Amino acid sequence: MRVVIAEDAVLLREGLAGLLERFGHTVAASVGDADALVAAVAEHRPEAVVTDVRMPPHFTDEGLRAALDLRRRFPELAVLVLSQYVEQTYAAELLESGDGAGVGYLLKDRIGDVREFVDALDRVAAGGTVVDPEVVRQLLRRRRDPLARLTPREQEVLGLIAGGRSNASIARELVVTEAAVAKHIAGIFTKLDLPPEADGHRRVLAVLAYLQG
Repeated sequence: MRVVIAEDAVLLREGLAGLLERFGHTVAASVGDADALVAAVAEHRPEAVVTDVRMPPHFTDEGLRAALDLRRRFPELAVLVLSQYVEQTYAAELLESGDGAGVGYLLKDRIGDVREFVDALDRVAAGGTVVDPEVVRQLLRRRRDPLARLTPREQEVLGLIAGGRSNASIARELVVTEAAVAKHIAGIFTKLDLPPEADGHRRVLAVLAYLQG
């Protein structure tokens, strides 16, 4: 099986490459950032990707967003996320994209055996789904609490809306453009399941969700 590895920590990246090759897999490329991951998959067309979540330049969710983009472009690509964190905003979307090919999400600190990791990758490559129980627990908690779906900036914007601030006032407070504020608010409405035809004013409904949360 041909694999592309994306991990910004060079020692771990090289260690993973050596481990997979020891078990008979071919590492087509091992890269250190999300842009290089996308380029490597486009060039080498591997069967599977192993990627971290937080990568340069901002160390937030670049790896996971790149994995989602790759799944849209290459539905047959198996993706195994290997991270220290559960990035809840995009993790559920990635796992729900597993209809066409295998997908997995494992936490680095909870892998106790190298054979366990290789077996997980093999199952994902064969079309299966492998998810750490802690990831499942956090995603279920997220579904119970709709505010947990919001990014920290979206929660900040919603808090300012709850304080009665206008878009212009929020933009001044956060030192961003009004267009950026509008984009955040649109994301809030989507994640709180408030479509345009929702009964009542969506800003009011969003504030109610915020106060309940």
